[in-house]
Amino acid sequence: MLRVLILSILSFCLAITSGCADKVNLVTLDPGHYHASLVQKSMYEQVDPLVYVYAPDGPDVANYLKQIQRFNEREEDPTSWRQKVYAGDDFLEKMIADKPGDIVVLSGNNRRKAEYIKASIDAGLNVFCDKPMCINTRDFELLEQAFASAERNGLLLYDIMTERFNTTCILQKLLVLDKDLFGEMETGSPENPAVVKESVHHFFKYVAGAPLKRPAWYFDTTQQGEGLVDVTTHLIDLMMWTCFPEQAIDYRKDIVINNAKRRPTTLTREQYEKVTGVPDFPDYLRDDLNDDGVLPCYANGEATFTMKGICLKLSVTWNFQAPEGGKDTHTSLFRGSKAHVIIRQGKKQDYRPEVYVESAPGGEAAEVAASLEKTVTELQGKFPGLKAEKDGDGWHIVIPDKCRVGHEAHFRNVMDAYLGYLAKGRLPKWEVPNMIAKYYITTKALELARQ
Repeated sequence: MLRVLILSILSFCLAITSGCADKVNLVTLDPGHYHASLVQKSMYEQVDPLVYVYAPDGPDVANYLKQIQRFNEREEDPTSWRQKVYAGDDFLEKMIADKPGDIVVLSGNNRRKAEYIKASIDAGLNVFCDKPMCINTRDFELLEQAFASAERNGLLLYDIMTERFNTTCILQKLLVLDKDLFGEMETGSPENPAVVKESVHHFFKYVAGAPLKRPAWYFDTTQQGEGLVDVTTHLIDLMMWTCFPEQAIDYRKDIVINNAKRRPTTLTREQYEKVTGVPDFPDYLRDDLNDDGVLPCYANGEATFTMKGICLKLSVTWNFQAPEGGKDTHTSLFRGSKAHVIIRQGKKQDYRPEVYVESAPGGEAAEVAASLEKTVTELQGKFPGLKAEKDGDGWHIVIPDKCRVGHEAHFRNVMDAYLGYLAKGRLPKWEVPNMIAKYYITTKALELARQ
């Protein structure tokens, strides 16, 4: 596209120097999701302002460059990125030949993502990757090979798990780990899991006050991936991070998948146009249309599995659009022998995630109340103003606004952590086996659901 070529020329003119030698350079490869730009919403002391971009010519890279330009031109705390762009069909081969930077940033079309990861690692480049890293069992095998190659070559391959920096998730974890309050984790069963996480999302929504435009390919599950392999990565990550902190999970012996299901969300041609801006379904989706000309998109799913003897359940739902005033939601339940710790984000909570504590069935409410008072007092050092208020038969953990950080800011948090690991030359020992276990669960669950 002409606009992309013009932006490329301007970017080359701006990139007079390659920057400071003691800083790392980012290489953005085939950006197709707005998360690619969110990595660059902030500047980083350790990262050179010059970013190398390799992508096929088209709207995905053009949208990414526009967003970086907005960050550079905003009035409050503008960024100062310089983008050196190569746009062409041989973008991957060109990047591998050039090897211009240190960290490949991946966020976009997932069909080739595992291939991009493996090629980047084999070329000697670190990889900072948006979820999901892979969307089927074939690509899972390629991902395992990429992790093995990274280990051999001293490279860091890491996925962007933003929800670990969500205040409600942090508080839920801290409350669950408090044995005096929570007790021991229940083992649960497929009929009554010990941990349940449910996530509801919407294809059409507003981000930063503007309608979010999805790429045309977003509704092709061979390119985006089905619901069971996408948002579920966050849910599984939080389960591991909360139930088994800093413990390595070996998927070969620690994971048993009990059952899995999938179902579609249907989109009319008008809905497809509303969310993509494309007036009709592209040719690659036409074979998937039903007799009414409606697209069934398998974005929904659920799975129950056992991890180190604990039974867990995840569920993801994608509706087209939220009801008036509604938003994406996350519900999370951890059942302990003394108390349950829950995140709710419904209409009662004004669609803002809130943490609750309830006595376990047969538990002593007075004992839970005393433990909770002590725990909240201790947590006030990290979360000033935190308090517990009675709410029905349980307690609402009231989180001051100053302790909450928005989703987009979490990308900075993850990048800061990754840059710290890069400076040390290693990830925590449990991170790699747990990433592998996470993608084993998602891809195996999908395989089971399709049977």
